[in-house]
Amino acid sequence: MSLSRAASLCVLLLACGASPAAAGEYYKAPFSTDWDATRHAIYEAENLIAFLEADPMTDDGYRAPIIARARAEIRRLQATLRPAQWRWTTPCCYSRKPIYIR
Repeated sequence: MSLSRAASLCVLLLACGASPAAAGEYYKAPFSTDWDATRHAIYEAENLIAFLEADPMTDDGYRAPIIARARAEIRRLQATLRPAQWRWTTPCCYSRKPIYIR
């Protein structure tokens, strides 16, 4: 195998291994998988509620317990998420001097 062919093979392997599509498979932040799964479960429950509430042919006696369970599940899942901690580069708008217009 010639040197140029070996070098091109190495470049090809590096390009395939470092592609953005493969990046998500090899690295995940330790908290992101739990957060992603919880967010997805909340999304699915909200979609179920929206689907059942939008369908006029579905009986209220059938959908009411399903909606109640889904809302309880959403509240339970939201309680498992830690509160958001925002990092702002500028101070809050309430901390600046008021603007007076003449």
